[in-house]
Amino acid sequence: MPVYKQFDQAALNSQYNLRMHVPDFAVYLDKWDSLSRQTEKELESVKDISYGSLPREKLDIYPSLIPASKTLVFIHGGYWQRFGKKDFQFIAKAFRDHNVTTVLIEYPLAPEASMDQMVDSCHRAIDWIYHHITDYHGDPAQLYLAGHSAGAHLSAMLMTTDWKPFNLTNDLIKGACLISGLFNLMPIRLSDINDVLHLDTEEALRNSPVQYAPATHAPVSMVVGGDETPEFLDQSRELYNCWKEHIPIELLEPEGINHYSIVETILDPESTLHRAIVRLLKIG
Repeated sequence: MPVYKQFDQAALNSQYNLRMHVPDFAVYLDKWDSLSRQTEKELESVKDISYGSLPREKLDIYPSLIPASKTLVFIHGGYWQRFGKKDFQFIAKAFRDHNVTTVLIEYPLAPEASMDQMVDSCHRAIDWIYHHITDYHGDPAQLYLAGHSAGAHLSAMLMTTDWKPFNLTNDLIKGACLISGLFNLMPIRLSDINDVLHLDTEEALRNSPVQYAPATHAPVSMVVGGDETPEFLDQSRELYNCWKEHIPIELLEPEGINHYSIVETILDPESTLHRAIVRLLKIG
């Protein structure tokens, strides 16, 4: 019996079981670790800066060598329940030659934290970055987002945020790159991923970017691997269709790329992902 679209329970679980569809996923995780440890040796950074009171409300900053640089804030994925900023230090190397300050956010994870709490933590992180990034050669007037998987979801939620209660303007974020993201949480609620997340219908809808128009006119680039599951492709296509009448937005589906391999292509100047972020930041 279908539980979502044409999928029965087993098929829906399979659509979101990324490791099943990429049997050698561990090779990519090992490569992320190797690249990250090498980046830590090569580039100066400031680690474990607290932006809130919770243990995982911390961020790492790789300052540009030039004051008032454009700033890229990266939010990691992991189905809102695993990974951390230490796994993605290599992101800081991607645009170093363009004098970009890179910030890596860590946030509370499920099951200890709810989806609402994760989004709230990201609000606090952006608020902190805006008020302090000049100390790290960043420019608060040139903040950009990038996020992978669950991090793309959180980035999209930030694009829908009304920043006025924070005494900030809604043009705070100048652009976002959403990489292989999740933007409709209803199928997530119906899948076995929810065994950890514990989403109810209201929280799933409240935290689904497809339910909102963007709060800003800033451009968005969506990049999803052509080898991802039909549901992951549909997640990006659905948000693209919801937002295309509101903001400048592009949807890119590079062939031969899966949910894991797409992340490291950010280091390749010829890759679809790297070029998309260069265009977004206007640093090409």
